[in-house]
Amino acid sequence: MRHILLEKFKESVQSVLPICGIVFLLHLTLTPLPLGTLALFATGAVLLIVGMSVFTLGADTAVMPMGELIGSKLTESRNLRLIVLTSFVLGAALTAAEPDLQVLTRQVPAVPDPVFVATVAFGVGVFLVLAVLRILFRIRLSHMFIVLYSLAFILAAFTGLDYLAVAFDSSGVTTGSITVPFILALGAGISAVRGEKRSEDSFGLTAICSIGPILAVLIMGLLFDPAGTGYASEPTTTVSSTAELARLYAEGLLQFFREVSLILLPIVVIFGIYQVINLKLSRTRLIRIGVGIIYILVGLTVFLTGVNIGFVPAGTYLGHALTSLPYNWILIPLGAVIGFFIVAAEPAVQILVTQIDEITRGAISRRAMMLSLSVSVGIALALVMVRILTGIEIWLFLLPGYAVALALTFFSPQLFTAIAFDSGGIAAGTMAAAFLLPLTMGVSEALGGNILTDAFGIIAMVAMMPLITVQIIGLFYRMKVRRARATARRVTFDKDDVEIIDL
Repeated sequence: MRHILLEKFKESVQSVLPICGIVFLLHLTLTPLPLGTLALFATGAVLLIVGMSVFTLGADTAVMPMGELIGSKLTESRNLRLIVLTSFVLGAALTAAEPDLQVLTRQVPAVPDPVFVATVAFGVGVFLVLAVLRILFRIRLSHMFIVLYSLAFILAAFTGLDYLAVAFDSSGVTTGSITVPFILALGAGISAVRGEKRSEDSFGLTAICSIGPILAVLIMGLLFDPAGTGYASEPTTTVSSTAELARLYAEGLLQFFREVSLILLPIVVIFGIYQVINLKLSRTRLIRIGVGIIYILVGLTVFLTGVNIGFVPAGTYLGHALTSLPYNWILIPLGAVIGFFIVAAEPAVQILVTQIDEITRGAISRRAMMLSLSVSVGIALALVMVRILTGIEIWLFLLPGYAVALALTFFSPQLFTAIAFDSGGIAAGTMAAAFLLPLTMGVSEALGGNILTDAFGIIAMVAMMPLITVQIIGLFYRMKVRRARATARRVTFDKDDVEIIDL
């Protein structure tokens, strides 16, 4: 267990360190932060690393076994009503506990926090049911994407612009550290019982689930009027002494411990009921899962405290300060640099590029995949800064971007399509919600813009670009394989007698 925790700690350091380096570099050069704000940020970075490490260990220990067990038991029961009910309840409950969603929720000014979380969780629950039914009834993944995203943009045409960017941002933050392991494990459990080993099924589950929040928030936008609920700008949080810093974080830890306990309670109750009725796990396995839930409780509490008290104020301050410079155009290249390093540091992205390297047997290398993702997210952040500085509506980016992504589903291999639509949420990871969104909110405030229409949308842009990039790589891979087959350049076999193509 100690070895695993150390690995999680290294992954967390890789994820947080690039942002810390950029913030400290900006502090020393262009935009010095108040010392109190800098101290809050540094302390928050430590808490963020520790919290992420403990939280992800708990997710692996508790959430993935729960997903595999429930998925296999549900399929064995062959009770369609039970499958639908359990998938919905667990999908909604786990989404409510997603740390990235909690960070985003606190920054959405137009809707009360419980209403927003419930709306997004409901959307994920419904679409997890659809994702599971797709596996059971073997519906083509690309067809579902075209129908569902078309429905989303049709609905968006009747919803106010105040909710458009928020809706697509909510999609990006639901595919995080707690929902993805459960959803992948659930899909693996269902496929195992069916005797299938289709990789695109596991990948496609999270992609479908991420569409649910878009539709749910857009529908909410038809019901809630954001007028009069504008974002109330608050002064950047700072401290003047070590005692004040300690008091602020102590209060935060207590507050978030209460909130996380309430979030996790439904998950524990649901699993307990399922254990009594169906699972009947041994005492040893129950203790292991129980310990994992405690890890989640502690890790998520520490994580949210570090983000909300340390990272959000620093991001907002930097956004204000950089925009106030006479050469604020520097935000565009700076956004590209930040995007490049953020995606390269996300642990989930590292897992993704390794999977693609294995699937293509090295034809699409880790280096090529990582470079393409880094460049695409860097371009996305540069475009976000252009959009905020010029006031261009997000429609002009999302509509053509998703149109290209959906068109590529007709030509890219199905496996790459599934990976692409999952990778969007993976690329829009913790740092997008914890640092990039506050940064763009600060920029928008300094320019006197509308927070909902200008600042929000950054997560959506980050999530959109990999949909295009990964599918283009899939096309490239298909062409290389066809060319190799046409010239019959088959050279050797590996130790498992799997044919290797010399490309």
